[in-house]
Amino acid sequence: MPRPPRILMAGGGTGGHVYPAIAIADAVRRTEPESVVAFAGTTDRMEWQAVPGAGYAIHPIAAAGLKRKLAVSNLRVPLTMMRGLAQSWRLVGDFDADVVVGTGGYVSGPVGLAAAMRHRGLVVQEQNAHPGVTNRILGRMADRVHVAFDDAGAAFPADRTSVSGNPIRPGLSTAVRSEARIAYGIPEDARVLLVLGGSLGSQAVNEAVAPRIGSLMDSADLYVVWQAGTRYIDRMKAAVGEHEKLRLSAYIDRMDLAYAASDLVMCRSGAITCSELLATGRPSVLIPSPNVTEDHQTRNAESLVRIGAARLLPESDLPEGWEPLVTGLLRDATTLAGMSRAARSHAVLDSADRIARDVLNLAHRRTARAT
Repeated sequence: MPRPPRILMAGGGTGGHVYPAIAIADAVRRTEPESVVAFAGTTDRMEWQAVPGAGYAIHPIAAAGLKRKLAVSNLRVPLTMMRGLAQSWRLVGDFDADVVVGTGGYVSGPVGLAAAMRHRGLVVQEQNAHPGVTNRILGRMADRVHVAFDDAGAAFPADRTSVSGNPIRPGLSTAVRSEARIAYGIPEDARVLLVLGGSLGSQAVNEAVAPRIGSLMDSADLYVVWQAGTRYIDRMKAAVGEHEKLRLSAYIDRMDLAYAASDLVMCRSGAITCSELLATGRPSVLIPSPNVTEDHQTRNAESLVRIGAARLLPESDLPEGWEPLVTGLLRDATTLAGMSRAARSHAVLDSADRIARDVLNLAHRRTARAT
């Protein structure tokens, strides 16, 4: 009888790389509970807490990337990369991985390369519309590549690439609007703007919204749900005060209810956020962060604009441009309905399960050859 599949996940640095990897790992275990799944990561980034918190073992791999500006630390990068590759070679062998799944971040590079060198299965999952450098390199040697956006497919071999969406949190798209409105204390017939800045918040978004939020809510039926972030919540409370039609918080635990309650979302355009907007069918105004490597967020936003699900608002136009754009959209029910249909038509709700099936098929092919 063949042994259970052994899957090694490699992705880290940011939640955008770590949480899709955890979602795929969970789907692998749902599909074949006997599967052995472990992670490779760096000890000084978020995966070192998030992965054990999700119930998986994690193994340390040295990884680093070049800083954009001249820095002494760049001189140590080649040595770190060599050390990381040696560690990855040993880990892939000692764990006896059937398949390595790379979801991006510096740690994916050496672990994915070690998998290819040891002739193990390699699956790459790219979250953004514009693939990162690590995934572009690994994609050339991968057995399978899964991309979240159509636009990313051109960077990889067509015969090994599938558009599979991004794994997102379970149940996000099943919340009921009427129940969400009750939870927020908002009338069913009101219009609702949801403003998101990420868990830490966005200074640019907050500072643009704060001076104009009062005039926006002067409309009799317009409410605002605003997640300002842990860094800025006290400052925003002091700046805008209390308002009966404002729901201001540092963090939103029930994003399913927040999306379901809203008519329009104004937010950054990280890969996972964009996939959540598609899955929930939320029309959006996307404000790409200008501080993201390779301008990924602009490419993500352009992908949603291209399908008719979003409007793009550059951060430079944010202070003066957001209010008229948002107000115009909220008054145009026909346009919002069309944007919602476009979003839902491009949503992939079973992304993690699709990728997990591919990973397990590769693993079974290897174990079959071994026997």
